[in-house]
Order: sequence, then C-alpha cells, then structure tokens
Amino acid sequence: LAFAIQLARDAGAMIKEKMYSQSAGPHFTTKANSSADLVTATDQAVEQFIKSRLTATYPEHRFIGEETVAAAGGVGDLTHHPTWIVDPIADGTTNFIHGFPFVAVSIGLAVDKELILGVVFNPILDELYSAVKGQGAYLNESIRLPLHSTPLVDLSHCLVATEIGSDRTPSVLEKKMETIHRLVRKKQAAGDRSGEAHSIRATGSAALNMCCVAKGAVDVYWEVGCWEWDVAAAIVIVTEAGGIVVSGANDRNECVDVLGRKYLAIRPDAKDRQLQIAHEMWDLIPEIECLRTVHSQQQHQ
Repeated sequence: LAFAIQLARDAGAMIKEKMYSQSAGPHFTTKANSSADLVTATDQAVEQFIKSRLTATYPEHRFIGEETVAAAGGVGDLTHHPTWIVDPIADGTTNFIHGFPFVAVSIGLAVDKELILGVVFNPILDELYSAVKGQGAYLNESIRLPLHSTPLVDLSHCLVATEIGSDRTPSVLEKKMETIHRLVRKKQAAGDRSGEAHSIRATGSAALNMCCVAKGAVDVYWEVGCWEWDVAAAIVIVTEAGGIVVSGANDRNECVDVLGRKYLAIRPDAKDRQLQIAHEMWDLIPEIECLRTVHSQQQHQ
C-alpha cells in the first residue's frame, strides 16, 4: 500500500504541474467513437511513468492501463496473475483540460481476479483515498471512512451521482437521460417507479464519485459505460468503507463484474438497507448496451 500511495502522489504531482502550466491550452486527441472521449499527452506520460515504476518494482505483475490498452487496440483481461489497473487521469481528462478540480490518478491491484488494493489521489484538492482488503478505507491515510453515515431509507432520501459519459449515441444517451428523469421526478400514482431522489451530482470522475460514496457524502452512484480502470481502485475503497458495489445493469446481480462496464455503488450502511436501495435502482434502470471495444484515436488541436 505504501508503494502505491507514493506512486499516486508522485503521479499526482505531474498532473498538478501540467494542469497549472497550460498557458496556451492542452493539446489533446479524441477517440474515434466520440468527440467527448478525450486524452492528452499528460495522460500518456503519467501512465508510462506509473507503468515503468510498477514494472521495475514488480516485474512479474501484469498491467492494464487506459492509454496502454487503447494504444494496443484491445481490451484488458484479468487472470490469476497480480494485475495493476490504472487510470492516469481518472475519468477526468475533460476536467483536466478545462481546469475543473475533480481530477485524480487511480491505481488498483487485483490478484486471482479479485480486487485487493485501491488508491485514488486528487492532487488538486489534496485528497487521497486508500484501502486494502480487510483493512478498512481511509482519507489522507489517517481518517477512517465513512466520515458519516445515517440509515438509508429509500431513493426519495438519496443524493445520487451519475455521469452522461462519452458515448453520445442517441439510443444510449436517451436511455441515460430517461433514467435521470425517473430518479428525480415526482411519483404520479400508486405503482409509479419514479425515485423522487433529492438531486443528482456529477464530478466528472467515476473514481471520485465512488469515493464520495465511500465518504458517505453521496448515497448512490450509478454509471453505465465506464471501464475497469475508472473504477477498480474505488471499488476497493467503497467496499472497505462498508459500502457495496453491485451490477449497474437491471439484472439484479449482487456481484459486480469489474469488466462489465455497469456499476452501482451504495454508501456504507446495513446490508439489507443497501440492497433495498439497489432494488429500487434496478427497477428504474433500462437495458443499455455497452461493448468492450477500445477505439482508435484521431488528432485534434
């Protein structure tokens, strides 16, 4: 854990320096499937820095990184080998480009296909979240998570985080927006599955949204379309804080597939109340297609 924390801090220093030195604006590329799916030279440099340090320290370990996988034109896979799962700018490249301070580096470790360690560091706000399986989750290494927790009641008492995502295909976008409408709109009659949630929040970062769940600041996080590098580290942090992460599809699967691209996280509380919220969410979630395909990139200035 100490190694991963120091690695995250060192990588975070690179991100912070570059974010505040973009006098002419950053050069970035967009992935071919979406002009909203961005990558900068900093993403690539930070990932290469992390990968080099990991390879030098743990040469027998495997590596799944967002930019490495995209460059190879493939997708990641988990085996019994220890595997580091890394997002150099955790789902927040758009935030990085615009100077929005919800930017993080995310470092997770899986062994025998099970996530056992997670570190998420936001160098702009100087918030470091960390967890090891069986040892609890912490903010800045000393503050045990969650920061606060009250009993969950139902969706009408919840603050829900989600994201629009980079897939702007009309069929996908329409289903996501309709789900948001269902989450917040007022029930019109008995049997209406509207959630009447308190409100919706979006940091722009899957990892940081999930860390807000671990803190107890957000009750529910749901997203379809992000990747394992976006959430791997944060899944460990949420579960070690006492939260749960289950399928974000409407299949009512209480076991999350880290490679499944559909995630639902619920803040720390009693398991029966967490699952009650999960079932309320599953009632609202439509079927949304998510392929495991990493597209090529096109240059943009």
